[in-house]
Amino acid sequence: MYIFICEDSIDGIFSGVYDAWASRYGHTNISLTTKFPDNYSLFCEYITVETDYEKSAKVARTLQNRMGEETYSELCQAACALEYTGRKKMLDKADAIYKTIVLALSLPDSSKVLHYLGEPYVNRVFQLSRCMGNEAHHLLGFLRFQELENGVLLARIHPKNNVLAFLGEHFSDRLPLENFMIYDETRRLAVLHPRGHNFFITDTHGLDLEALKHLSPKELEYQKLWCRFFDSIAVEARVNPKLQNQNLPKRFQKDIIEFQRQNRR
Repeated sequence: MYIFICEDSIDGIFSGVYDAWASRYGHTNISLTTKFPDNYSLFCEYITVETDYEKSAKVARTLQNRMGEETYSELCQAACALEYTGRKKMLDKADAIYKTIVLALSLPDSSKVLHYLGEPYVNRVFQLSRCMGNEAHHLLGFLRFQELENGVLLARIHPKNNVLAFLGEHFSDRLPLENFMIYDETRRLAVLHPRGHNFFITDTHGLDLEALKHLSPKELEYQKLWCRFFDSIAVEARVNPKLQNQNLPKRFQKDIIEFQRQNRR
């Protein structure tokens, strides 16, 4: 068995798919993983995959042409999903994606591959994609921008899944003439969007976090006005924290201005 170890990202997994396919070891003899093993298995050869953006782009073009945009997007969502770390043993995310691609390219209509939910690896990709897509959908509504002193719009998030690429694409389309930043504090990554240009994702380990705390005077004033409005329309007799937490999970609330103000009281 040949085990390809790749980076936990879309480009990393697609690079692993490229190298595994090009190796010609036979699909049944190949496995992909995003985790370095604690204990190496006997009779297995471990191959470390270097993330290569050209290889990743070639795989992406092939999948888009053969599967169509919708199924390709589902695969990308699965690649960005959080790998399960609980006790229950589950198929490795990268291996599930690789085997799903192998199946898809063997079908007359590759776009139908996610209909084969009886296959464990296809089912795994479907579940990962749904989990990631649900969180990204929530954040499209819950994400809040705040204006910094320098005029940049900043949003902080703490997602379980790596949703930055999908949020970046959405808000670049909605706010093309704004300088904005979406900061994933969990992974220390950020989407940066310069006015009038495409967004990009960057590491933020050298970022001056103190600068992100300085909000513009206009932003502080609008926050006061918004929180006052938020409080004034509330009907005390109909307060239902259980329903509120059901509609707006607690893990999102710490990044929302209204709840930050409530917690300071």
